[in-house]
Amino acid sequence: MPISRPVPWVSPVLYGAVLAAGLYAWLAGLGDTQPALFAGGLAALTGLDLLEQHRYPARTPRWPAVALLAARIALFVAVAAADGSGLSRALFVLVPFTAYFAFGRAVAVALAVACVALLAAAGAVADPRWYAAPEQVSDLLMFCVGLVLAVTMAAVAVEERRARAELAASTARVAELSATAERNRVARDIHDELGHHLTAIVVLLEKATAFRDLDSGTADRAVQDAHDSARRALDDVRRSVRTLREEDAPFSLSEALTDLVAGQSDGGGPAVVLEFAGEENGHDAMALRALYRAAQEGITNSRRHARATRVLVSAAFDAAGAKLVVRDDGRGFSPEREGYGLLGMRERVQLAGGQVDIGSAPGGGTRLTVTIPRRTAP
Repeated sequence: MPISRPVPWVSPVLYGAVLAAGLYAWLAGLGDTQPALFAGGLAALTGLDLLEQHRYPARTPRWPAVALLAARIALFVAVAAADGSGLSRALFVLVPFTAYFAFGRAVAVALAVACVALLAAAGAVADPRWYAAPEQVSDLLMFCVGLVLAVTMAAVAVEERRARAELAASTARVAELSATAERNRVARDIHDELGHHLTAIVVLLEKATAFRDLDSGTADRAVQDAHDSARRALDDVRRSVRTLREEDAPFSLSEALTDLVAGQSDGGGPAVVLEFAGEENGHDAMALRALYRAAQEGITNSRRHARATRVLVSAAFDAAGAKLVVRDDGRGFSPEREGYGLLGMRERVQLAGGQVDIGSAPGGGTRLTVTIPRRTAP
């Protein structure tokens, strides 16, 4: 789409140059200058530009642009007729220049050709053998050069403005995608951290309620364990906030899994056992965190949904990559029950270059398997 007036200074500069040359020719007695008509025409052109900019500050509509262009051409002819210096013919380079912004390249080039033809016809009327006069031929060639430069300048200005608009749109899109990715990451962190601990707290409080009248000691221990789980949740939230500020903080999967499994020994759910094999050094932090979140989600689902009595978490590392398995002896897994937690886990693993497999374990229960190929740690 054509763009209106990206270089509004061109016309005033040309008007000023023509005015100075015409007044000098008049004062020096060169040619036949009519100062009133000459200066009045330039003043009318300046007023026309100001009126257009005030009336259409962004872009002139098509039909008003046609009327304004016709008015400018009429004023160019009047000024050129009243100018004894002959420099006013340069005003006609503004015809294709202005038309480029309002109507596009094809119309601008056609008008440039028309301006050349008009100037040549005017020269032929004044002198049938104008083509034999080197001065007139030189003037025509210089006018052609001016038209080419004017159209080129307009094209460059339009493309530069369009490129800026596309860059701004691309920048906004990148910012939007980055914000969306960050929101998804924070959402996964909130679900993985708080969801796990809140599940444990709910189980413990249900246990305390069930044993309140039967065994007050067991109920008190359940309440204390729920209190401890709430504290761990608060610690995890603080750690997540620190992680948002310090993405390069060191992360040890073995230590994190050990703490995770130790936090399950509160008597309020299935027994959780950890097996760890291989060396995690050399695996990138994104993969290690994805494995930890997968283990956390697997344990949470076993406690919340599977009614399992035992959960085995095994992590193994070798030269090919890392593998995490969370297996329980509960009532199995139904694919239609997959919720936001498993979706977030899959997103984390995919971002780390791995894959997730969930299904029934041999002999019953659920088996969650996460495999991530080895990548060099940054």
